[in-house]
Amino acid sequence: MLFRIFLVGVWAALVAFTVVVAANHGLNLFPVFFGDMAKGAWPGQFNADFTSLLALSGLWCAWRGKWSPAAIAHGLITFVGGGVVLFATLFVLHRRHGGDMRKVLLGAQA
Repeated sequence: MLFRIFLVGVWAALVAFTVVVAANHGLNLFPVFFGDMAKGAWPGQFNADFTSLLALSGLWCAWRGKWSPAAIAHGLITFVGGGVVLFATLFVLHRRHGGDMRKVLLGAQA
């Protein structure tokens, strides 16, 4: 139960923060994101690190579903949607599998 509370809390905070940033700066995040990476400074390093984590989460979603077309689509959506999609996915899976983390993490691979 504590895990689900954590997921809901982080998901809600990310959604709220995303709404505030989008309202103040618009949705054109890619020039800023990749511009920071091109500068070769710490914000760019953080963005590169974050991109690798997004890729890992997307690959996990696709792998978990044995690379089915739906799983690949879910992986791509997770890569683009980040934590908002990943935390929602984990919440749904945790509920669906009654908290059995083996089933949550392995999915069709179990």
